[in-house]
Amino acid sequence: MRRLLMIDDDALLAAPLATYFRRFDYELDSAVTPSEGLAKLRANAYDAAILDVMLPEMDGFELCRTIRRESDIPIVMLTARGDVMDRIVGLEIGADDYIPKPFEPRELLTRIQTILRRARAPAATPQSRLEFDGLSIDLERRQVLRQGEPVELTGTEFELLAMLAKAPQKVFHRDEILNRLRGQDADLYTRAVDILVSRLRKKLEPLDCIKTLRNAGYAFAGGHA
Repeated sequence: MRRLLMIDDDALLAAPLATYFRRFDYELDSAVTPSEGLAKLRANAYDAAILDVMLPEMDGFELCRTIRRESDIPIVMLTARGDVMDRIVGLEIGADDYIPKPFEPRELLTRIQTILRRARAPAATPQSRLEFDGLSIDLERRQVLRQGEPVELTGTEFELLAMLAKAPQKVFHRDEILNRLRGQDADLYTRAVDILVSRLRKKLEPLDCIKTLRNAGYAFAGGHA
């Protein structure tokens, strides 16, 4: 049986969810404060964590950062917020998925099953470095050189650049990019891709290696070195 930990200050939420999850061989434990949740994570083995964004003591983003410093456990974040930047922040600090409140228990379970399958999937032998005119991407060290100078990228910006650069000229649609980065259907939040691409382009200037295809998406257009 898989073990999950929900950290949410709504004390009435966990019990019915636990009953539902048990039908599918998932055991749901709960905590109502970040300190209680962190203590349980440190003392027990869980397969995934579910974090509310709005919490006492610290918000879900800070809690996610704290967990990520100690563990690579899959994390799903619950939020009532609709702002796309909240989802980008969550990605950059290490959340694996987002689900807005209110949600259906079946949807939450499906999201958790998806990230657990992804975590169990065997990794392919990775390329260690991608080389293009004026651009070098070290996939193992997660370092980028632009015309010989290091470029400071966030984790999400690096993942986006690496995904595009691994398949030059391939057109990635916005929803496909979000699905690949977040593992979820994110049609409602595709503007997040435009924000990420804009920031990434600015950091890669004067190189112009990410092309926009109107009404289609984005493609990497850097020439091989």
